[in-house]
Amino acid sequence: MQVLPKGIRHIPGYLDRTRQEQLVEAIRRVVAEAPLFVPEMPKTGKPMSVRMTNCGLLGWVTDRDRGYRYQAQHPVTGRRWPPMPDIVLEIWQAVSASQKMPEACLVNFYSEEARMGLHQDRDERDLETAVVSISLGDSCLFRVGSNQRGGQTMSFRLESGDVVVLGGEGRLAFHGVDRIYPNTSTLLKNGGRVNLTLRRVNP
Repeated sequence: MQVLPKGIRHIPGYLDRTRQEQLVEAIRRVVAEAPLFVPEMPKTGKPMSVRMTNCGLLGWVTDRDRGYRYQAQHPVTGRRWPPMPDIVLEIWQAVSASQKMPEACLVNFYSEEARMGLHQDRDERDLETAVVSISLGDSCLFRVGSNQRGGQTMSFRLESGDVVVLGGEGRLAFHGVDRIYPNTSTLLKNGGRVNLTLRRVNP
């Protein structure tokens, strides 16, 4: 059995099928109000392989000119992000071990070709409150390492309904998605994977 780096918790099957379906419906309402868009890498403007949107007070965005940041408005529509659904807040309160509430919920949609390179979640002013990640749909191979770039990493599979918490010593751990396993879930009508990442931005 693999031993995860300190501060990183993997909770397999945290959400049963009914809760997963409820969460998907809630996220569909978010996407109807705040459509998915393709983020761009800073400086190069290269499009990422995921599509994304947000809900909550703030949303994480990136583009060529202004780079990684949080803002209160959707970069395409200019409208404020929709509120975070209650079911999302309930999960946060149950697993985050924080009295603070999340300010941003990043919604990433992965097609079967999408990947996410190793990165740290460090665009927040609050680097102490845990980050909570929720997996829905197709399985993926998730990679996690230490707080140092180039350090040793390990990979494990995330299934629909799994939750990962990056807190304590693992709050700034490098992590990413190596691959998607197509057709491993029937949760999403057209396949793919949705990942929700909940973060506290301000102290």
